[in-house]
Amino acid sequence: MKVIEITRPGGPEVLAIAERPKPRAVPGEVLIRVKAAGVNRPDIQQRRGLYPPPPGATDLPGLDVAGVVEAVGDGVAWPKVGDAVCALANGGGYAEYCAVPAPQCLTIPKGSSFVEAAALPEVFFTAWNNVIWLGRLGQGETLLVQGGTSGVGMAAIQIAKLLRGARVIATAGTEEKRAVCRAIGADAAIDYRGDWPAAVRAAIGAHAVDVVLDGQAGPYTEKQLDLLAFDGRVVLIASHLGEMAEVNVRNIVRRRLTLTGSTLRPRDADYKGRIAGELMDQVWPLIEAGRLKNHVCAVFPFAEVAKAHALMDAGEQIGKVVLTLDE
Repeated sequence: MKVIEITRPGGPEVLAIAERPKPRAVPGEVLIRVKAAGVNRPDIQQRRGLYPPPPGATDLPGLDVAGVVEAVGDGVAWPKVGDAVCALANGGGYAEYCAVPAPQCLTIPKGSSFVEAAALPEVFFTAWNNVIWLGRLGQGETLLVQGGTSGVGMAAIQIAKLLRGARVIATAGTEEKRAVCRAIGADAAIDYRGDWPAAVRAAIGAHAVDVVLDGQAGPYTEKQLDLLAFDGRVVLIASHLGEMAEVNVRNIVRRRLTLTGSTLRPRDADYKGRIAGELMDQVWPLIEAGRLKNHVCAVFPFAEVAKAHALMDAGEQIGKVVLTLDE
């Protein structure tokens, strides 16, 4: 099968098409003939040498796919051969075939294409895990989403608004992106390049922030903790601005704050399968009803993966970038 390899750490030019043996579905897995694959920020970090795959995972990038089940391993009741699915992969999505644990597969929402479905798993699994499970966002609470037009950010805004009735504040770097945040449900969208903590306080008035979803960390961390209400939570999904942060521990103790984070990729299939079940029960119906928007901003042929990564490097995308494979 054709695959896309990372030949060495570097820019988009280090991505190369190669051939490797087609994987097989071991017990508990399915083999998917890939029709489309999502491009995600972890792929970019892996290409740069900053996000190595966990032990036992393939070195091929690609965390979400959509396609048709080609084979199933022992012990798999669903999906079945011939089923159209999308799935959260543990890696290996940049390939013609991808083996995925069966619990990490989801049905393709009615009315969605393979391209649209490939844009769903990684961002919605991540948003659900961090906003609903770790962030424990409650009904009517206030959520701050840093980077509102990333794939995860857009998923988080809509989940929070549609399922929790939350007050949502999002940050974005251009007026075009801020307008998109407001259009999908954010109550306010602010420019992170200015005094964003002051802008957040102005937007929420007498309220305080209950949950922050952030991928920047570093100097943002203490500023976010300072915005929180009593029992507030900051959930980190990356550390793009720095792995170290100085925080006021007394403030954390006095106001019962939670500072936590996660990486989903090393989690086992049972954990991810529980998220998949909740997504299909609570989020997929919103997609099928047209209430939750899945935004694909650019689609590239498999052979043009370097262009897809260049777009991500430039930070110009709004929503998801997707690769398509030849029929």
